[in-house]
Amino acid sequence: MEHVPQQEVTARLQGENPWWREPYEIPKNIAGWKPRPYLDLLYPLIKQESVNRAIVLMGPRRVGKTVMIHHAIGNLLKEGVKPANICYISIDHPIYDSRTLDDLLKMYSESTSVDYQKEKCFIFLDEIQYMRDWERYLKALVDRYPHIKFVASGSAAAALRMKSTESGAGRFTDFLLPPLAFHEYLLLLDRLDVVAPLHKKEGLSHATMDVRKLNRQFLKYINYGGYPEMVLSREIQQDPGRFIKSDIIDKVLLRDLPSLYGISNIPELNSLFTTLAYNTANEVSLMDLSTKSGIAKNTIKKYIEYLEAAFLIRVVHRVDKTAKKFKRANSFKVYLTNPSIRTALFVPTQSDDNSIGSMVETAIFSQWFHSEGSFHYARWKAGEVDIVMLDAGRQKASWAVEVKWSDRFYHNPRDAKNLIKFCHVHNLSHATVTTLSEFGSKTVDNVNLEFMPASFYCYILGRNIVEGKQAEMQESLL
Repeated sequence: MEHVPQQEVTARLQGENPWWREPYEIPKNIAGWKPRPYLDLLYPLIKQESVNRAIVLMGPRRVGKTVMIHHAIGNLLKEGVKPANICYISIDHPIYDSRTLDDLLKMYSESTSVDYQKEKCFIFLDEIQYMRDWERYLKALVDRYPHIKFVASGSAAAALRMKSTESGAGRFTDFLLPPLAFHEYLLLLDRLDVVAPLHKKEGLSHATMDVRKLNRQFLKYINYGGYPEMVLSREIQQDPGRFIKSDIIDKVLLRDLPSLYGISNIPELNSLFTTLAYNTANEVSLMDLSTKSGIAKNTIKKYIEYLEAAFLIRVVHRVDKTAKKFKRANSFKVYLTNPSIRTALFVPTQSDDNSIGSMVETAIFSQWFHSEGSFHYARWKAGEVDIVMLDAGRQKASWAVEVKWSDRFYHNPRDAKNLIKFCHVHNLSHATVTTLSEFGSKTVDNVNLEFMPASFYCYILGRNIVEGKQAEMQESLL
């Protein structure tokens, strides 16, 4: 049996870096994709010279990490970086098996005549988790070559985050790329026209907005909007189960998590995830899950931790009316990180389905997951509030949101009695209530309730979070 000849490996490396040959054109499969707004957050980190750290770009499968890397490479080339000083390597290709990062750097130098030990270079290592002990080797390279900017990416997000934290402290900067926010979905499809009044110079004008059009796009986002490929492909939308379940969920459940945590009972894990996905946005308990599945509570707790580490779900914990946390968190809510996962496992959601309320709530929470807030839901004997942000210093609620896919509370604001009571307890002068189609503001018992369609709230929420991050990035670079 013959080993793969060195020239074959070199040819593969050259093929992955077409900009080494002149003239260079961005590949068609990349050029047709608009950059995600997150590129404006990642790119300054790539260009940053004052901090000697590798960037670890992580996130769920199929959210556009490789495309974002190539958009970043395109920016570097436009800014005049020598093409030979940029190297991209897809580590998951079998031809690179058994080769270390040092080996790959040497091949890069031989292919381009670039002296990487002295020259400033940008090295992109895609799907880095396929290299054994990558974190130790990458940390050593960061220390040895401070003039090189390393960007490593991978879809086994749980593994990347764990190893980055354990071995890369002080040498790695983690960058999470989540599924698409609603405003990114509209941007990708060139459908910002459905929220055009938001951008008028005279300010927010809702009177001329066609909420029906916005709601139709929102429903499509709920069903198909989490992953760029799915957004742009009608073929994939015809069979979302094949794309999301086969390419995203199964690879995480069958390969990523078992290899990282040594899980042996894969059907058990898969069954639990399916149950949690079906009940997204609903309260569940360890006792109930254990009784119905026959799985021990401690095992269920570990499985949930694994699924959360893989960015498939997020756990949101409960507080009472006074915002006190429960010592034993036996009951909690589990949200899918993007609602389209549920569509792939079951069927698309219609606007009048029984599950629409849970899906809308999941979509709104998926926007909040782009931020680093302390989110909870409040439930007590006589009532519940869907979303609560806690002020960690005072252990009080700083704001509250009630999520609805109807106009009932707008027409009968006193029906929002649980939200109003919660506001009184925490001295909140205002709160937000989402609706199906109505905008407005009404005051009940000294609490100002601001009403807006859930689709509109979802749009401005995701947009403001990302733009807020961009502003923070700009300030940090000044």
